Amino acid sequence: MRKPNLSNIKQAKVLAPAKDLATLEAELAEQEDHLEDTVLRLSDYLSAVEMVIKQTFDHRVWVKAEIRNLSSKGGHYYFELAEKDDDGKVVASCRGNLWRFKAARVLAKFERATGMPLERDLTVLLKVSAGFHAQYGFSITIEDIDPSYTLGDLARQYAEMVDRLTGEGLLHLNQQLPAPFDIEHVLVIAPEKAAGLGDFQADANRLDSTGACHFHYHSATFQGNHAPAEIRQAIVSAQQQFYDTYQRLPDLLVIIRGGGAVGDLAYLNDYELAALVAEQPVPVWVGIGHERDKVILDEVAHTSFDTPSKVIAAIHSHLVKLVTQTLQYQAQIKQAAQRQLNTAEQQTARQLSQIQSQTIGQLTALRKDSDYAWRSIQQSAQRQVKQAVRLTAERYTQTQTLAHQKLAKAATNSKSYQESIMQNAQQQIVQAQRDSEYLRDIVLLHRPSRVLKQGYTMLTDARNKQILTSSTQLYPEQTVNIILKDGNAKAQIIDVNMDKKAIETSDTPT
Repeated sequence: MRKPNLSNIKQAKVLAPAKDLATLEAELAEQEDHLEDTVLRLSDYLSAVEMVIKQTFDHRVWVKAEIRNLSSKGGHYYFELAEKDDDGKVVASCRGNLWRFKAARVLAKFERATGMPLERDLTVLLKVSAGFHAQYGFSITIEDIDPSYTLGDLARQYAEMVDRLTGEGLLHLNQQLPAPFDIEHVLVIAPEKAAGLGDFQADANRLDSTGACHFHYHSATFQGNHAPAEIRQAIVSAQQQFYDTYQRLPDLLVIIRGGGAVGDLAYLNDYELAALVAEQPVPVWVGIGHERDKVILDEVAHTSFDTPSKVIAAIHSHLVKLVTQTLQYQAQIKQAAQRQLNTAEQQTARQLSQIQSQTIGQLTALRKDSDYAWRSIQQSAQRQVKQAVRLTAERYTQTQTLAHQKLAKAATNSKSYQESIMQNAQQQIVQAQRDSEYLRDIVLLHRPSRVLKQGYTMLTDARNKQILTSSTQLYPEQTVNIILKDGNAKAQIIDVNMDKKAIETSDTPT
């Protein structure tokens, strides 16, 4: 917004109360003895306080205060006013009322002069009169508001913000970044459904459709006390989303508003927002939408434009310039390449002529050498062929003689091996017959019928399916079969005595 001129601020005249504090204290001291034992009703006491305030503060004075809260009802405006010290601590506060019959005139004058509505968090100079009501307490009645003081305070805050940014090296930080060579991806921060955004998108969509540039839109509120925080959040989240998607930074960050009341620009004069814009790692272009009014974002941005339409026009112009330069470079490269091709063709023609002349002479000499070498090779080959035929015949005869000798020796050795194998085979057969007869005799000696005839018996279970060979298979009252040489019998086990040593010996692996 337009910076107010501090020199135009009126100096408020501070009026003295009708009676100074010393006079009031003297009068109260004189009456103290008379009222010490008096009992008053609350309403009488508060009525007395009201009378004292009316008599003492019966004139209007200019008071500087900060609007902490502001509300309206039925055309009346209700203020919560406060004074803060240098640390931001509230040291005084009270209520204020701007009645309906004066509100329209006072507020209209303030808006015309400042270009912004009266809102909370503004420091204002008020013409007030004191009032006290027995039921509602103390309040001040606002008669007038001096807009020049508010303009001066806003200008002071703006100047302090510029000085702070300058001292911290942030004011021109983003401007030190080089302009983008190619604008392929642009982050756009703008109010949702703003008129300026529509104008911007009309041209941006044409660029996007050609694939020359891609725009990524993020919305934020640009008016109200929460506007700076929303814009900061939109910038941070937009950068993070883009990096997560493309693993790189965008080429450009654009902040546009477009249109709107001049007073809304005051919300953009925020130090935290300005510092964030200044510290962006990519160039920031802003188009707030007012040609004569500037905000702090115009001071810290890489490039500032009057309107969103001029921002998209600058992007379009940059891309056109880039394409034009590219085409110029392409033409220059073609011309340089053509010149080099022409030079190369000329050099090639000369070298080819030289090579042809040299080649003809070399070919003639090579042809003579070749004929002589061919005749030499033919003679040498004929000699080598005759020698090879002679050697082949000699080696054939030697090979045939050696083969006959080896065949005769192999026949002799084969007959000797055959006789030795036959003798060994006959000896093994005789031995196998002897071993078989011995094993047969052992099997016949141990056949069950012969063992039973010798007085031995065999126990089986009641069903005659399992042979019982160990005491561990027996138990009292068990029915068993006793097989004898000439029959069998059934018996019942009365008692079982186990030989543990024998059992352990039999279980021990051998």
